[in-house]
Amino acid sequence: MNENPLNTGMLEENSVGIGEISGEMVADRAKELALIAGRPVNQSDHDQALRELTGGPSIDPEEALLESVTEDERWDPVPGSTGHQAKESASEDEGEDGQTEGARLVEEGVSEAGHDRMLQAARAVDQQDRPER
Repeated sequence: MNENPLNTGMLEENSVGIGEISGEMVADRAKELALIAGRPVNQSDHDQALRELTGGPSIDPEEALLESVTEDERWDPVPGSTGHQAKESASEDEGEDGQTEGARLVEEGVSEAGHDRMLQAARAVDQQDRPER
């Protein structure tokens, strides 16, 4: 069954027919893609713009190949390697007791707050116990 070529690619923009695809149209669309991505225009933007305007596959053929492979296989740095569990190293901001500086400061703050509460309670009791003059 033959496909109608008019059913592929971009036919109109803002409800106005775009006619034949020109190099300027591809360049403009590539600039839009780069602007959206927040980077300068590159060849992949031109390729994507051409695919969009002509009705080609929406994904880059190389990306399509990567997408067809399972994620485990894509991220396998050494295919076939089972790997091993690395020793957990102490963070450089941890002390000898394994506490980070922030955790140590929090613990000291909690201790100091407890001390202040006890001191305030003791002063309140002391004032109540003193005979009034």
